[in-house]
Amino acid sequence: MADLINTALIQKYNIPGPRYTSYPTVPFWDEKGIEVDTWSQTVIRAFNESNTQEGISLYIHMPYCESLCTFCACHKHITKQHSVEDEYIDTVLKEWKLYVDLLDEKPSIREIHLGGGTPTFFSAKNLQRMINGIFEDATHHEVTDFSFEAHPNDTTEEQLQTLFDLGFTRTSFGIQDYDPTVQQAINRIQTYETVERIHGLAKKIGYESVSHDIIFGLPHQNKENIKTTIANTVKLRPDRIAYYSYAHVPWIKGVGQRGFDENDLPKDEEKRELYELGKQLFFEAGYEEIGMDHFALPTDKMHKAMVEKKLHRNFMGYTAGKTKLMIGLGMSSISDSWYAFAQNEKRVEDYVNRVNAGELPIFRGHALTDEDLVVRQHILNLMCNLETSWKDEKLKLNNIKEILERLTEMEEDGLIEIYDDHLVVKESSRMFVRNVCMAFDLRLAERTPEGRIFSMTI
Repeated sequence: MADLINTALIQKYNIPGPRYTSYPTVPFWDEKGIEVDTWSQTVIRAFNESNTQEGISLYIHMPYCESLCTFCACHKHITKQHSVEDEYIDTVLKEWKLYVDLLDEKPSIREIHLGGGTPTFFSAKNLQRMINGIFEDATHHEVTDFSFEAHPNDTTEEQLQTLFDLGFTRTSFGIQDYDPTVQQAINRIQTYETVERIHGLAKKIGYESVSHDIIFGLPHQNKENIKTTIANTVKLRPDRIAYYSYAHVPWIKGVGQRGFDENDLPKDEEKRELYELGKQLFFEAGYEEIGMDHFALPTDKMHKAMVEKKLHRNFMGYTAGKTKLMIGLGMSSISDSWYAFAQNEKRVEDYVNRVNAGELPIFRGHALTDEDLVVRQHILNLMCNLETSWKDEKLKLNNIKEILERLTEMEEDGLIEIYDDHLVVKESSRMFVRNVCMAFDLRLAERTPEGRIFSMTI
């Protein structure tokens, strides 16, 4: 009977919805965008409020890949011409200088994350040049957390050692799946032996946290090949595992996500069973669930942050620490000053031209209203801690009655508990947390999107 109820609830709540790496979500940003001067003022404000104590974060987008993975929804540029590296690094450093020139003192950098694309497309020499260039105008915070994404096929010992020597202590390897049929469909072919070698090298060098990214819901996936993928994963004992739901959004990302027949994708309950199976296998291997989509060993500081309720979520995903200011460098990067968001140009050529003209290369953004800031905190609380409260005067919402009315069915279905001044998502209902956040999403409630813009919530 329990399985039948679970299936019915999944079918009921499996609807298109945001992943809430921000609020407001990008489709609901102000259509007028944000003026560069307005954005700059919010950067200065956030910096002055937080640099001395908590420092700032940097996200650097490295867009190049040598081949196209057909599951990928990231902003990327496919090329085998590594001559593009130099100009791109030069432009990132010029953009960083534009930000530094806004500030009264040297930034204290707490977090750096290199994402992509494929950061390990870039040579060790160029990675070193970029990071050293950043710190010509910055200092290291007393607590640092530097990480990068890596493709097992093209990551070298020299790259690992160079970044480790520069202060990077975390890396995440994009695994996705070990099954040959699945790998062929998504154009991501890499052997277990390749992953084992590069994982071992990272641990030998001294990386304190190695993460593996796995995706469920890919074409041709089933319980048997997911078991094999997870067995191979836990054999290597990564400190963290990101177990993402494949977001099939070809109407947004175009031809890249149409590299296979949609009938090959596991559907609805079949897909959810893959998640439940994976979760159970991770639990049996000693991992604990963190936020949404993530698992960690109790020894990892992401787990400690969860226990201490210090987990944070932003455009980099879940992080073990919070900074008010996160500056995004590089093509398509999104910056967050807490009071506003700004996204860089999405085409490499436009990005380079704007920076070379001495401009911050922003093409859209959003200045948060007072109401946005309150809703944002509630959604952060839910995504990170599975609970939120409006007891504090600063977190009160005029719309709380309507919000709770939208959650009545979820309460009746036993997924959440609502009290006089707070709400709790049951641990067993973690998979529905995006649906709970949607009830708090006032901009979503005000305007139904035209057409499909979000992946399914479950």
